Amino acid sequence: MANDQDMPAIDKAAEALRRLVRVFRNNTAYSGSEKTPFRILVGTLLSARTRDETVARVAHALFAKFPDAKALAAAPLQDIEATIRPIGFYHAKARYVKGLARKLVAEFDGHVPDTMEALVSLPGVGRKTASCVLNYAFQKPAIAVDVHVHRISNWLKLVKTRTPEQTEDALKQIYPENQWRFVNNAFVLHGQNICLPKHPRCGICVLNELCPARRRPPEIPLKVRFLESRAVFNQSWRVQGLQNSDKPVPSVEKPNHAQVKITRR
Repeated sequence: MANDQDMPAIDKAAEALRRLVRVFRNNTAYSGSEKTPFRILVGTLLSARTRDETVARVAHALFAKFPDAKALAAAPLQDIEATIRPIGFYHAKARYVKGLARKLVAEFDGHVPDTMEALVSLPGVGRKTASCVLNYAFQKPAIAVDVHVHRISNWLKLVKTRTPEQTEDALKQIYPENQWRFVNNAFVLHGQNICLPKHPRCGICVLNELCPARRRPPEIPLKVRFLESRAVFNQSWRVQGLQNSDKPVPSVEKPNHAQVKITRR
């Protein structure tokens, strides 16, 4: 499918998601090794403006000391701060994680709620974090819009938006609800590894023909670009220490790219 930059947004969105799911179908953008709702919630909150490998290391240390909401709620703030000090904005994040743990214990019997309304009532939790929890912890339909999802959606001209909230609303109009959960994972991994903000790897990008923002045409056939994108991803995650060189990153779900079918509504 060549030179399809001007195809309708809904068709371009369908093709883009199919291609990205094919590349990243065995991997997850959530870098933590623990997949409980509580740990996904806390890990996502800690991840703001912090590198994935740092978050993974700090979250592991935090949960080793305070394994659940009850333990974290009772922990002295100074101990939490000392444990998460390597991440950015650790003072504020320590207050948030202690506050949300206390609220979980007081109002939700220590369990993470599985609705957007309840999640955003927790200290420090906005729509992006709540959507990540719904998506990765509960496998519920949600589109978590971070900088990668917002940027790539606009570069592809799937949307024309200024804020993540606008992007979330626009993407929900394009993708049917049963595909919302795949969007964040696919776009984030693509943005972290191929569609870099300053130096995108357009020559090996599987979305090259679809992208009006591309900086150069594809260097190799599409079939080879799928392999090259996988190779770049695997190398990147090995360097960061987030992936064993011979094992796939564990995922909440491994969607078959052939099952990702977008239909007009």
